[in-house]
Amino acid sequence: MRRQRTMYLDDARHYYLYVFEPPMTMEEAWTPIDQVSGTGVDTFVYGVACGGLFYPTKVGNQFGAVEGTASGPYSNAMFRSPFDGASTWRAWENMKGLMERGLDPLKVLVDRAHEKDMEFIASLRIGALDTTEPAHMGTQGGGMLAHPEVRDLNFSIAEELVTEYDIDGIELDFSSPPASWDVFRREEARENIPLLTELVEKTASMVRSKRQGRLAVGAKVFPTEEMNLDRGIDVRSWLNQGLLDYVTPAVFYYPLDLDPDLPLDWIVEAAHANDVSVYPPLAPYINAWTGSRTKEFATASMYRAAAANYLDRGADGLLTCFLPWPLGDEQRAMLTELGDHESLGRGDKHYILRRRDESADEVGCEHAGLPLEVPLGHPGELYEVPFHISDDIEREARRIRRIALKLVVGELVTADRVTILLNGESLDGERCMRSPRPGVSPYSAQLLEFDLAEARPRTGHNVLAVSLDERPSGLNAGITVESVEVVIEYGRYPSALSPPPKE
Repeated sequence: MRRQRTMYLDDARHYYLYVFEPPMTMEEAWTPIDQVSGTGVDTFVYGVACGGLFYPTKVGNQFGAVEGTASGPYSNAMFRSPFDGASTWRAWENMKGLMERGLDPLKVLVDRAHEKDMEFIASLRIGALDTTEPAHMGTQGGGMLAHPEVRDLNFSIAEELVTEYDIDGIELDFSSPPASWDVFRREEARENIPLLTELVEKTASMVRSKRQGRLAVGAKVFPTEEMNLDRGIDVRSWLNQGLLDYVTPAVFYYPLDLDPDLPLDWIVEAAHANDVSVYPPLAPYINAWTGSRTKEFATASMYRAAAANYLDRGADGLLTCFLPWPLGDEQRAMLTELGDHESLGRGDKHYILRRRDESADEVGCEHAGLPLEVPLGHPGELYEVPFHISDDIEREARRIRRIALKLVVGELVTADRVTILLNGESLDGERCMRSPRPGVSPYSAQLLEFDLAEARPRTGHNVLAVSLDERPSGLNAGITVESVEVVIEYGRYPSALSPPPKE
């Protein structure tokens, strides 16, 4: 049955076990739960595995408890002792310190979540488990889940989690590294679809056999159907068979960019047809194009824009993660607002379109429309960027104080003749302020800031179109739309001197 949830994900490492100096106090051990308690978060999602497991397992290998040497990125040996880095050493020592006091690190968090009236879901990162046979691992050229021993290990750990711990559900995570690179050899993935479906079916049946079927079964998958099928993940079949209670379409590659136009339509339609909830993620970062790529945390108005878009397109709830640590008043206020879906529509929005990048290309996530290349020699030919806006522009027209469209256009000069259309309407009549691109290379692009008074975006699907009609002689190159942002600001009072006419 579909239900609203506001989830917060902690991967156990980066802002928890990695950051506290051992031995952790109980207050520090409770931090992941306590920092979101009292906000809109009602479901805590905890990543229990990466290389090893973050609890004293009886069926797998605990993170740090096995000796080994590091041999490459995301090789499981990098999470074995002795450690090459202080953060991984802290993680093991913090878990060991709790266990030496007779405490189970996972149980500490589960119990604390329930004390704070939150559900606790254990997220099992598929493809990130230490196996008894290293040759099976993808980092060693192995077939990963094609090997029955690897599938059996994943099942046994899921069974241990729901049997030994008072969790409220389990999530099978197929879209976080290293799974985001593959859980089968790519060339064998589609033929192995039945193997993975059988594992999910077996796991779901086992989970629902516990505690009168009250435990939830979720899956974190990729945002497009083709991306999933290319990795042996038949999400539509899982939904049709009733194997899942919720699904999160995501790609947890780096950088974790906020994407207000994340592809959702296909999975919302397929999930809702089977009474399954959809919880898309609000990624924590944006990339400010200032001449070099720099990672920045998204602002509250950016989160609000993406969240409102997801809900407008049918999402049942939201997943948040990796907010600036330690969480302060600003972050807690944002989490509170995200739990109140009605309030999201009333606040300022800052839509910032996601760019394609190398990390996205590596996993086949190619839906982003930027950067948009507009070549020389095709005058009048329009090149388009689609985007979604959730705000009801017409209904809220009197309360909207300002709508701004910001474009960073590479290689643009003032002598260029350029056509820019928003949903077919020219922006020639809108006030436009030009300035050098912010950052270390102001000479490489211009920032165009339009105050949109007449040609405004509309609720739902929008299209920005650009053509390069003429360039000054001697300039023999096209232009590139590097970034697109839409800012919508609301006022407490109407943005007009006179009241509206009486009907």
